[in-house]
Amino acid sequence: MYTDHIRDIENLINRYFEGIFNGDTIKLETCFHTNVYIYGDLKGMGYLKSVNEYLEGVKNRKSPKDLNERLKMKIIGIDIMGKIAMAKLHLPMLGYNYYDYLSLARIDNQWKIVNKIFTHVE
Repeated sequence: MYTDHIRDIENLINRYFEGIFNGDTIKLETCFHTNVYIYGDLKGMGYLKSVNEYLEGVKNRKSPKDLNERLKMKIIGIDIMGKIAMAKLHLPMLGYNYYDYLSLARIDNQWKIVNKIFTHVE
């Protein structure tokens, strides 16, 4: 059971990475549960957006792929307890050194991101 969950979560996170990297908001949207809010700390400035505002921002910016960046995103760790999980990710892109913490939940037999917090580290 744990092996199935870890594989499903890794697939979700890889889809999340691909959506962000390619600017594919359709793919990216499938990763999130509805009504998710995203909070970040960008060089001391707070960032708070709904998932729809976040997706709109991704849609309206040049993607890392469009800017000829290499995909260097990776999973640092995943912790699963029953139907909830936490994932720590590293997403160097667009001149930033992002770290994401994703809260995940298994809802209707699918893993979804239910919360995202992130920061940029110099």
